[in-house]
Amino acid sequence: MTKKKKIIIMSSLVLLLAVTAVLNVLLVTNKTSANADSTQTANYFSSYRAERTSKRSEELLQIDSVIELYEAGSEKYNQAVDMKLKIVGIMENELVIETMIKSLGFSEAVVSIGMDSDNVNVFVNTDELDKTSALSIYNLLRNEMGIAATNIIIMPVYTQI
Repeated sequence: MTKKKKIIIMSSLVLLLAVTAVLNVLLVTNKTSANADSTQTANYFSSYRAERTSKRSEELLQIDSVIELYEAGSEKYNQAVDMKLKIVGIMENELVIETMIKSLGFSEAVVSIGMDSDNVNVFVNTDELDKTSALSIYNLLRNEMGIAATNIIIMPVYTQI
């Protein structure tokens, strides 16, 4: 083999090695960003619950401070107690409905019930929400809580758990 052929072969191998290294870096970068997106979405359900719990705890503490300020039986006292009972009832309903939705076969679900309205927002872990699944959730909400279909919003949030 001549010296010229050896140089061409060696140059080709070095070029091929460089292309391989660049492609490897690109693939690892894409895979890492895809995993970060998946992790961020997977944490959606747990972070939503944590934020909701934190906010509700704060609201309950404020209501407790109002209850302590007024005498039992006064109008402000009764309003604060009623509001606290309403929040506790909403929290209980959300938990029950989330558990029931999970029993329908969804790996994860979050329910948000409006304080001043009859609206119910449902976020379920699915890549595609078909009519049968949506109808099951609608029926569950209608039968369990008496919510009208026009007040129910179901959103799919896909995560790989």
